[in-house]
Amino acid sequence: MAPGSASSPSLSFPASRPWAAVGVMAAAAAAGPIPGSGPGDSPEGPEGEAPERRRKAHGMLKLYYGLSEGEAAGRPAGPDPLDPTDLNGAHFDPEVYLDKLRRECPLAQLMDSETDMVRQIRALDSDMQTLVYENYNKFISATDTIRKMKNDFRKMEDEMDRLATNMAVITDFSARISATLQDRHERITKLAGVHALLRKLQFLFELPSRLTKCVELGAYGQAVRYQGRAQAVLQQYQHLPSFRAIQDDCQVITARLAQQLRQRFREGGSGAPEQAECVELLLALGEPAEELCEEFLAHARGRLEEELRSLEAELGPSPPAPDVLEFTDHGGSGFVGGLCQVAAAYQELFAAQGPAGAERLAAFARELGSRYFALVERRLAQEQGGGDNSLLVRALDRFHRRLRAPGALLAAAGLSEAATEIVERVARERLGHHLQGLRAAFLGCLTDVRQALAAPRVAGKEGPGLAELLANVASSILSHIKASLAAVHLFTAKEVSFSNKPYFRGEFCSQGVREGLIVGFIRSMCQTAQSFCDSPGEKGGATPPALLLLLSRLCLDYETATISYILTLTDEQFLVQDQFPVTPVSTLCAEARETARRLLTHYVKVQGLVISQMLRKSVETRDWLSTLEPRNVRAVMKRVVEDTTAIDVQVGLLYEEGVRKAQSSDSSKRTFSVYSSSRQQGRYAPSYTPSAPMDTNLLSNIQKLFSERIDVFSPVEFNKVSVLTGIIKISLKTLLECVRLRTFGRFGLQQVQVDCHFLQLYLWRFVADEELVHLLLDEVVASAALRCPDPVPMEPSVVEVICERG
Repeated sequence: MAPGSASSPSLSFPASRPWAAVGVMAAAAAAGPIPGSGPGDSPEGPEGEAPERRRKAHGMLKLYYGLSEGEAAGRPAGPDPLDPTDLNGAHFDPEVYLDKLRRECPLAQLMDSETDMVRQIRALDSDMQTLVYENYNKFISATDTIRKMKNDFRKMEDEMDRLATNMAVITDFSARISATLQDRHERITKLAGVHALLRKLQFLFELPSRLTKCVELGAYGQAVRYQGRAQAVLQQYQHLPSFRAIQDDCQVITARLAQQLRQRFREGGSGAPEQAECVELLLALGEPAEELCEEFLAHARGRLEEELRSLEAELGPSPPAPDVLEFTDHGGSGFVGGLCQVAAAYQELFAAQGPAGAERLAAFARELGSRYFALVERRLAQEQGGGDNSLLVRALDRFHRRLRAPGALLAAAGLSEAATEIVERVARERLGHHLQGLRAAFLGCLTDVRQALAAPRVAGKEGPGLAELLANVASSILSHIKASLAAVHLFTAKEVSFSNKPYFRGEFCSQGVREGLIVGFIRSMCQTAQSFCDSPGEKGGATPPALLLLLSRLCLDYETATISYILTLTDEQFLVQDQFPVTPVSTLCAEARETARRLLTHYVKVQGLVISQMLRKSVETRDWLSTLEPRNVRAVMKRVVEDTTAIDVQVGLLYEEGVRKAQSSDSSKRTFSVYSSSRQQGRYAPSYTPSAPMDTNLLSNIQKLFSERIDVFSPVEFNKVSVLTGIIKISLKTLLECVRLRTFGRFGLQQVQVDCHFLQLYLWRFVADEELVHLLLDEVVASAALRCPDPVPMEPSVVEVICERG
């Protein structure tokens, strides 16, 4: 290392804070040129000057970083800071350091130390030169700025000196002027006070004439203000004759002014603001507030009653009544607006009346408001016949919104509560109206179905099928329900002012719409359908069986899907809350299913009764003792089969097939085995044999004990097989009972045998269990045989030939 380069490490700066080096270099530049940075300077500089500057720069760095001498050199504080061999220490001695290296290090290590030291020196020199070059312009600019600041401060000092001189001159002139005008200032102040007093006196002396002129010009407010300004002074100096005379003149003029104001107030030709101004001026003149309060309310009553008479005239029979929206607008802008102005003026003018005055105003508003509400209800009642709620809801919204202001001003009168009650009452009436509309629509659908069912018989042409009629009825009812929900949903729209009331957020949705409208209509529909199940002597006798079948399927469809869909739609639209009790969906579905079951059971009874009547008449109107030998099947049996087939087709249009028991392959021939010669001989042989050991009646009764009991009126299931089975059971049971009441000859018994075999050929395919038909027809033939004196059955082959020919 060169002897002069030992101090170079002291100019290295930490990489983490490069701006610190800039500040130090700037300070060094302000103090003077950096050694070695000028073109003619040597690194050493003059003797003694360079070490001093290096120590100054080094001290600045230590002062900035707050380090001790050992820490500023970058070494820990543990070793001796006075060690001359510490390369980074302040007391580093190159000669001692070199001697130590020569003694302790071999040659190779000395060469490496020299190489490393040369590299560090070059790096430090390069970093220092780069730092100087990069910040040189800044150093020069900082130097110029400091020089300019010195010049500017010198100019400012000169200007401040001149300003101080001028201020001293001004202060001297001001003192001399004040001393000169001191006496005059006091005189001017006294004269100004006298002038103000004279102006007041002049105003007092001119007050009567001013008041008179204001009264003549109608400037009553200005006159009252003049009187108010002078009243206290006149009252104070009324013991002086001159002031007393002015006060007497003013009192006369004021009395005439008060009289004119009262006359103007009582005439009532002006509006509420002008009337309030008259009352305010009269109060300022000292008129009694109680009397003015009564007169104010009386005059306001007259104007508001005129508005009420105008509204009542619109409800008269002679002129056409305006629509409800126009009516509420008229009432809101006329009566309600006037009531608001009266209430605001009263509270402003008579606030000193206290609770008594507030109660008087509340009673006044309550009385007139009740008359206005009565007129509004009369007009709203005329809108109950319409089906559209949009105009009515808009009118109610404006009616309720208009009453917010008087309701806030007159909380004790209860106007807002009364208006809300009217809106709620109208909403309930609309729900009832829509319920009646749904009932009427349902009855209208039933009337259309009746006409459609009767049209083919009247005109002789084919009408729409039951499935199509059912779809039309279901879609029509559902569309009416959706239309009613949309109409009443307007009462809960967000833009409507009363929709946030507790009634419309809770009870209206749950008890009104869901329970009253939807659940009420579904139950009404079920009750209407059940009314067709009355006794034949009443309404049920004129009901077409097809209508019973259609209503049964409609109620069943409601039970399976429609009720759940309608109630879900209602709950979604109206956000029904749970705290109100509502009818469960399962309860309504159970009611609809019970209605469908009753209708289907009644349909079975009606259709069974129709066929039973034909069979009963065919048995009762025939002479079975003298009948001829059967050659064919009777026409009534063919009609029974045709009607049963038609019923099967009709029921199949709306209901599924159902489940049947396994059928035998010879179902159409089993009747012959029942009436075969072996069985018939076994059954009827005792009557032919003179020495019969057993009576035929006893034999028949014993056989019934072991036969299966047939429940004729068993519950009907929702399928075609169950319906047809019920009808056939009723028909064959009727035939059996009618046969038991008749007496048959030989050919009459054979005719019954042929008819029963014919029925067996066709009826077995309609029932769930063919054995049921076998048993009933067997009973019919057995009963006929018991009622026959000469029971000789026909040969099965002959019966078969006759039935096939028939």
